[in-house]
Amino acid sequence: MQFSIFRRVYDLYRDPKYFSEVRRLALPIIAQQFMFSMLNMVGVVFVGQKGEAAVAAVGLAGQAAFLLNLLTFGIVSGAAMFTAQFWGRKDIANLRRVLGMSLGLALAAALIFLSISQFAPEDFLRIYSKDPVVIALGIGYMRIFSWSFLVTAISSSYAMIMRSTGDVKTPTYIGTGALALNTFLSYSLIFGKFGLPELSINGAAVATVISRVLECAILLIAIYTRKSPVAASLRELTDLNLPFLGRVLRPMFPVILNELFWSLGITTYSAIYGHMGTDALATVNIISSIEQVAFVVFIGISNATSVLVGNRIGAGQEEEAHLYAGRSIGIGVVGGILMGILLQLLKWPILSLYNVSPEVIHNASLVMNVASLFLWLRVNNMTIVIGILRAGGDTKFSLFLDGIIIWIVGVPLAALGAFVFHLPVYWVAVCVMSEEVTKWFFGISRYRSRKWINNLAHVGDEPV
Repeated sequence: MQFSIFRRVYDLYRDPKYFSEVRRLALPIIAQQFMFSMLNMVGVVFVGQKGEAAVAAVGLAGQAAFLLNLLTFGIVSGAAMFTAQFWGRKDIANLRRVLGMSLGLALAAALIFLSISQFAPEDFLRIYSKDPVVIALGIGYMRIFSWSFLVTAISSSYAMIMRSTGDVKTPTYIGTGALALNTFLSYSLIFGKFGLPELSINGAAVATVISRVLECAILLIAIYTRKSPVAASLRELTDLNLPFLGRVLRPMFPVILNELFWSLGITTYSAIYGHMGTDALATVNIISSIEQVAFVVFIGISNATSVLVGNRIGAGQEEEAHLYAGRSIGIGVVGGILMGILLQLLKWPILSLYNVSPEVIHNASLVMNVASLFLWLRVNNMTIVIGILRAGGDTKFSLFLDGIIIWIVGVPLAALGAFVFHLPVYWVAVCVMSEEVTKWFFGISRYRSRKWINNLAHVGDEPV
């Protein structure tokens, strides 16, 4: 029996084509995500030199960007469901039409959050904290930082569609360069180095705006000078009509709702931590920046899985799509466990970099224990939702899994733990993880059912 199990696992993972394609697609994304996460963590370390109030303020002000980024991700990843399958059958015209729709929706969302950040930042920040010092710091940061929203919406739309065509290197290299510039400028402007003014935490906001504008400009220049498949003309981007929009938006809409509901749930967690106190919020912000680094490999694998599965469904190779998805799930289990162990080994050297109170460091160490223990579950859930269900067009179940369960399991238990039972921050973090456990059982069952496999590329065949 044991030999039979090992034989089945061996047969599942002996296909060199799978690993070759995952490596080709995932490595550039991993490199970019690693650079992004490391530089983000370094940025938090820079801000952390100004104390826990500064860390909390930047974390709270960043909630607007967090909500927008996830809403934008819902839009562009929903679009990528179609573009991956359109690319699988070389339907460039419809690929560009979906890109145009994605750009329009992403820019509309960016305008909404830019308006909130400019005209009602204090009202927004009071949702998460009552600390007047934190709110005062956050308002200035938010008003500057939000000017990056519009160009980020453009970059995200083009970059995601490029990846669905297999071009992961171009947005990766440009994005990595922009992040490196962002880190250099953040350091220089926060502390007043290299002849630049000392702007404290507002310097990080100015650095983000400058680097994001340059990233967008260079990406568009690269796309249109190289005549990429996504180098659409204005006419191609706006060649839309109601029948086509309806056919594309129907499966996309649950993805957008998914990201909206999930992001609101995550930001509700931040509000819960914020109302537990500035120390609790600073603790969670520190661990979040470290977790981003731990997730980089799995973000790459998840995105690669999405492209590979979507391409195969679009080409009519449904059995191979199911097989590829299963391999990525298995890699997530083993990789998540190993990464959790690595986090424990590096915990104290990393936490020693932060200039915050001993209580925050102590709580951060305990929250990291929780993060390490549940990491493999979170990795698998990300792979199932982004890499499998969305690639297969199973957006309604994805909405239930990622956007609904958080509200019926995670948020209520976290609120009970914080405000009814008055648990410390690390036990509230355990309450939050109840969502991940629930999602995993439903997600694995859905994967095994094969009901998630839907060919979406046929929408381009219908008259419009």
